[in-house]
Amino acid sequence: MKNLSALHRLSTRHDAALSEWGGSLLSLAIRLYVGWQFLKAGMAKLNDWSATLALFHDEYKVPLLPPDLAAYLGAGGELVLPLLLFVGLFSRPAALALFFVNAMAVISYPQLFSFECPAAINDHFYWGAMLLVVTVFGPGRFSLDALIGSKRLV
Repeated sequence: MKNLSALHRLSTRHDAALSEWGGSLLSLAIRLYVGWQFLKAGMAKLNDWSATLALFHDEYKVPLLPPDLAAYLGAGGELVLPLLLFVGLFSRPAALALFFVNAMAVISYPQLFSFECPAAINDHFYWGAMLLVVTVFGPGRFSLDALIGSKRLV
């Protein structure tokens, strides 16, 4: 039993550093990857605004919101929230807000579930899970949130 305990201590002696630094790198990678996916979608909406409005009027069935307002809010969220994720500012609220933008996209476009290729809906599930990781575990050391938090005056 003594050998097992020593082996366990040896195998876990770097856990704190790995969690802190590895977790921060992973959070940064998630923030950049997911943010980029949403920023691209927002830029595509902006590049052809008349087509975007047509989609929100004809294809997307956003509950409780008029189509034009839904288009502005959706595109705005896809353009602003990723920028906050990139720099790690207000990361948890930004990630949670993007989670809801993502959920609304899935809810308002049920055809995603009927496509022959499940990649479209699976991407939304993966992005949602990654956004929840940032929401729960935070942005890590490589963020403005961490920098501001370290400079906080007591």
